[in-house]
Amino acid sequence: MRSYPKISIVTPNFNGAEYLEETILSVLGQNYPNLEYIIVDGGSTDGSVDIIKKYQDRLAWWISEPDNGMYSAIQKGFDKSTGEIMAWINSDDMYHRKAFYTVAEIFSSFPQVNWLSGANTSYDESGRTIFCNQSRMFTKFDFYNYDYKWIQQESVFWRRYLWEKAGSVMDTKLKYAGDFALWLRFFSFEKLFVSHALIGGFRRRRSGQITVENYEGYIAEIELLLSDMKITASDRTILKRYRNLLFVERIIKKFKFIKTEWMIKRFRKKHFQEGKYIIFERGTARFRLAD
Repeated sequence: MRSYPKISIVTPNFNGAEYLEETILSVLGQNYPNLEYIIVDGGSTDGSVDIIKKYQDRLAWWISEPDNGMYSAIQKGFDKSTGEIMAWINSDDMYHRKAFYTVAEIFSSFPQVNWLSGANTSYDESGRTIFCNQSRMFTKFDFYNYDYKWIQQESVFWRRYLWEKAGSVMDTKLKYAGDFALWLRFFSFEKLFVSHALIGGFRRRRSGQITVENYEGYIAEIELLLSDMKITASDRTILKRYRNLLFVERIIKKFKFIKTEWMIKRFRKKHFQEGKYIIFERGTARFRLAD
């Protein structure tokens, strides 16, 4: 890379001292030369502030004060940020080694990529990587069709250009599905590109996770967002044709000797405005867009 684009990372935290330091080290330990790291604490009383102070000389900005929840904290952090590339990581999750260099190379190499997701990975409570799977390709039509599980937030990065185009806001009225609301707005403007690379991981805990313990509330907020969504007449026509095709495919699938996958793939390629997979080529030691 000729230069390293500035990457802004925000970590919201409230009484997350148990895992906060591991999260911080996963960011600072990238040793990325153009990093802007911001931590927004909601007035923790569990020792979180002492952990933050331990690294404050390496932070662009931090604060500890009562707020209105996670998405309010994330908004506060992004309002202070200036980086060309943006993301957030919650205070129990972690980035994989050298992930920022991967993100920087992809955004620097492909100007058409404004929104990126990496492989779907998970850690356990002790920080071991326990799951890794290639992320699937989502489009706005998948979301319109209530097929939205899941774009992994910990692996998502985007350009500031897209953040500004989408309004520069998190939906702070939501308690659980603010990430989904942001993806929905992003889809109004840009395709999602998907890399096989390891970028970020979600920590699976036995207790204490907001979206896991309030899963029904998370789904309820998602379904409300989808029901309130305004879909253009042309997109509605494509969606109707896609649903009809899925219905036909389910019937044909009963005859196991007839292959049907090609119908769906061809329709999606023609109508869905899919992004592309970003593949690492061993021979050139560079990323490339899949054909």
